[in-house]
Amino acid sequence: MGGGLRTGRTTGTCAAAAAMAGTRFLLTGETPEVVDAPLPPGGTLAVPIERYERDFGRQNGDRDSVRVTVIKDGGDDPDATHGCKVRAVVRLDRDADTPLAVTLDGGEGVGRATLPGLPVPVGQAAINPEPRKQIERAVRLAAEGLAAGRVDVVIEIPEGETIALKTLNPRLGILGGISILGTQGIVKPYSHASWKATIEEGLDVARAMGLPEPVFTTGRRSERFYLQAHPEVPEQALIQAADFFAFAMQAAADRGFERVTWAVFFGKLVKQAQGVEYTHARTHPVDFGLLAERCLEAGADPALAPAVRSANTAIQVLDLLKDDPARPALVRLLADRAARAAGGHCAGRCRATYAVFDFDGHPL
Repeated sequence: MGGGLRTGRTTGTCAAAAAMAGTRFLLTGETPEVVDAPLPPGGTLAVPIERYERDFGRQNGDRDSVRVTVIKDGGDDPDATHGCKVRAVVRLDRDADTPLAVTLDGGEGVGRATLPGLPVPVGQAAINPEPRKQIERAVRLAAEGLAAGRVDVVIEIPEGETIALKTLNPRLGILGGISILGTQGIVKPYSHASWKATIEEGLDVARAMGLPEPVFTTGRRSERFYLQAHPEVPEQALIQAADFFAFAMQAAADRGFERVTWAVFFGKLVKQAQGVEYTHARTHPVDFGLLAERCLEAGADPALAPAVRSANTAIQVLDLLKDDPARPALVRLLADRAARAAGGHCAGRCRATYAVFDFDGHPL
């Protein structure tokens, strides 16, 4: 039965397949159930077609148009767009007296860029550069042999505006829907590529807006607590970096940021102070032996060391130290260690400061 994780297809590949099938239909009348969509690195991926709306054009007074639907399949990778409909409205102008041209735009549910620093200019549909090239290539492959004319493609995501509320698009200045993404065309399970791309885009927007210091958070709760403590900070400065400690520091340094702030809970602070590049519990658990050493270094009661070594969670350790006067010193010591590790992850090009919270959002 295999047992391996299943790959999926990006929104870019879905859009390319829909546009390809629509172009083929308008030129030949064929309605293939599957098309071989081109992938950005090369090769193809077989993509099933869900539906052809062949009367769509006639209803709109345009016989040479069709709407084709593909269902997004994210494979075994968690994805807010998994299962959504990706549509291409394809129109063919056979009378255009030019070498074959392909135009591309976003319609319902596809966001538009409203802030600088994104991969697409302000005002343009949020269809990233690689998917743009992928969709055009798919259309040209389907239109092979057609020397002149124009094919107009509009990508639609009917549920896009609702899905976008579950993403960071509004903060990035992508309004009205989701982005059409995919540098490889295939979604690899748990590859984390989309999250890393979101970190990079957030940094690009912050840089373009002239913000001097991004604030990396590990999720929505740490972000909320940081904003409660610092309501003056622009929303675009906050970037959810999750467990990508080293990657976020490198990306910030690559964009010329000289300093960042990390807003973290105590558990993530402990992990970052260990110097690990990626802080997820599955791959990098807390080293409680090392944490016990740090407690002693900070001046904690030595009688607590055995309990720290046998603890199950960092929060448990924090609770063990609730009446110990060394607790603030431990937090400072760990923050200093984490800051050194952060600098080490980017060869000292960017320094980090820390805002640390307990699980209830109280600053430590």
